Amino acid sequence: MNGSPLASPPQLDQMDSQQLRVFAANLLATVQRQDQELRHKTALNTQLKHELAILRRWRFGKKGEQLSGVQASLLEDSVDEDLAALERELESLNGKAPSNENSASGKRPPKRAPLPPQLPRTDIRHDPEERQCPCGCQLKLVRDEISEKLDYVPGVFSVERHIRGVWACPGCETISQAPMPPYVIDKGLATPGLLAQVLVNKYADHLPLHRQEGIFARAGVRIPRSTMAQWVGLCGVALQPLVDALRQAVLDGAVVHADETPVQMLKPGLKKTHRAYLWCYAPSASEGLAAVVYDFAESRSGENARAFFGDWKGYVVCDDYTGYKACFTQGMTEAGCMAHARRKFHELHAASQSMVAAEALRHIGALYVIEREIAELSLPEQHRQRQQRAKPLADALHLWMLAQRQKVPEGSPTARALDYSLKRWVALTRYLDDARLPIDNNLIERQIRPIAVGRRNWMFAGSLRAGKRAAAVMSLIQSARLNGHDPLAYMKDVLTRLPTHLNSRIEELLPHRWQPQTV
Repeated sequence: MNGSPLASPPQLDQMDSQQLRVFAANLLATVQRQDQELRHKTALNTQLKHELAILRRWRFGKKGEQLSGVQASLLEDSVDEDLAALERELESLNGKAPSNENSASGKRPPKRAPLPPQLPRTDIRHDPEERQCPCGCQLKLVRDEISEKLDYVPGVFSVERHIRGVWACPGCETISQAPMPPYVIDKGLATPGLLAQVLVNKYADHLPLHRQEGIFARAGVRIPRSTMAQWVGLCGVALQPLVDALRQAVLDGAVVHADETPVQMLKPGLKKTHRAYLWCYAPSASEGLAAVVYDFAESRSGENARAFFGDWKGYVVCDDYTGYKACFTQGMTEAGCMAHARRKFHELHAASQSMVAAEALRHIGALYVIEREIAELSLPEQHRQRQQRAKPLADALHLWMLAQRQKVPEGSPTARALDYSLKRWVALTRYLDDARLPIDNNLIERQIRPIAVGRRNWMFAGSLRAGKRAAAVMSLIQSARLNGHDPLAYMKDVLTRLPTHLNSRIEELLPHRWQPQTV
């Protein structure tokens, strides 16, 4: 029997005892599986409704603890984004049609104000492909129904007028009308171009929504930041499958860089921020994939890294943070960062002009010279060059460090700098035996720098959900940059194609595989 035991009515009276036992076992397994799915769905539904109720109470109720200034603005934006995202997830979970963009308050949405008449307008007609009724009569145009959407290119607003003719058959009195094309936000005001602009402004150019509100007002259109927050939340839900596919693409390789950086998080009802972390993962240059995936977490616990990697097995290029250590007991292999080792000696030399530090820097510098000289060679040739040229230098450096360690007092700055390298020597020099491995973790540190620029603006997380949404959108934007794409053009095209793109072909929209859609 294929599929569900109840896919077709069974002829129980024609089954022997063995067939009945098999049927009963299959039926029981099906019931148990459906029961588990129902329990999971019910629990998730309850969790999302509880989270939604808390956010609504904070956002629309009387707040006992008021914030002021930029903190209040950023937090309200974050909560509005969460409300929109939660409602969309609940609708999807319960099989309901998506509601419009103004439903986050739980109240009836206000009537949308007409768009300014002075904005340039472009007419886009949607008419039935077939103008002949099945009865044989020619359809006649009765009237046009017009929906306006707001579009934006940097500095200029325009309006798309979607004109859908209502056609009637004079013979059988039936009505025909072409459907509206699908959008990420159904019945929303914004075109994919405007949605992309808001996302790129916030997560690439570090402009919080209250600043965008002012910029757009100067361009001739007032868009409340609460509306933009709902757009951001809904786009975050729509883009998540693409980010999941990007994570899988990174983990398809054998070498992954990892690092983390602190960010501030302020939850509703609290006046103080606390430290959360943005984790960053990227494939090694040897993998031939330009990508980066950010993952937001409320702590620096190593459990966050283990959750990201799952059952993946490969090399993790990282610093010596203890949070990664548990990964190396689960089938992953550590590759150290020579730049961190060098930094210890650089700090020692800057502080005391230590001769030991100067000599260590000279030895490590020689290893980096070799890496620069062989960077463009094939992996087999890089391995050969490392073995012939770099390995003897590294072995000599190791012996020299061991000798110097015997000469310096325990606990001294020189001893600490030496110990950092000696205790990690195997991981630091693992790159010598595998050409796929880099000498350091600088690749991932370059991907963390954009976070520092926007730390005070967009990366002010009002919730775990808001932080994860920021990490997801930033993953796509930064990966688009790494592949030489204009983030705005990439995001606009992806948001245009997502509503009709097959989930089985979602990889086609990943930044490293994306091709602009041709008309």
